[in-house]
Amino acid sequence: MLRGKSAAAEPDAAGAQNTRGEDARLLGRIARGDVRAFEELYRSYHPRLTRFLLNMTRRPHLVEEVLDDTMMVVWERPDSYAGASKVSTWVFAIAYWKALKAMRRQDDPVEDVFAEARASGEPGPDQQLERQQTHEILFGLLGDLSPEHRAVVDLAYFHEAGYREIAEIMNCPVDTVKTRMFHARRRLKAKLTGALTDWL
Repeated sequence: MLRGKSAAAEPDAAGAQNTRGEDARLLGRIARGDVRAFEELYRSYHPRLTRFLLNMTRRPHLVEEVLDDTMMVVWERPDSYAGASKVSTWVFAIAYWKALKAMRRQDDPVEDVFAEARASGEPGPDQQLERQQTHEILFGLLGDLSPEHRAVVDLAYFHEAGYREIAEIMNCPVDTVKTRMFHARRRLKAKLTGALTDWL
């Protein structure tokens, strides 16, 4: 459930630390031209970036282009990662700005991504099905938000990023992230009814 998510829940500390350390090690190998390390990092980030970019841009035909542009930066400029944040924060920041740039080049109508959102869910028990249905509804409603508001909601609810990390990704003050989340949730709540509002 997505109830009461004023700030995203923190993942398991040990698991998060291991993931952070492994990403940093892979990036170090990439800096030395290790193609296998790049492929491993690419496989790790592909599903997460795909979902984030699909939700943010609402243009399925842009997703692979932006994702490839993002990973090209990772491959060509791994030394631009300063180590002050998680590798994932750095990668998502690249993706966010690449997506904004790509969207500015486009003037075509936004496409419906409901089918893609449904396809992205993994089969599982009842809880997984409930979460998938929740995500589908949110995907359908996010189309009325601006790209910046969609990015905040997506990073918080689907990637469990906290406000500080989102601020790093979007290169804005934490208070701006909080304000964007407030307005996004207010607009989403206005479109939900009954118990569905508890998800936000």
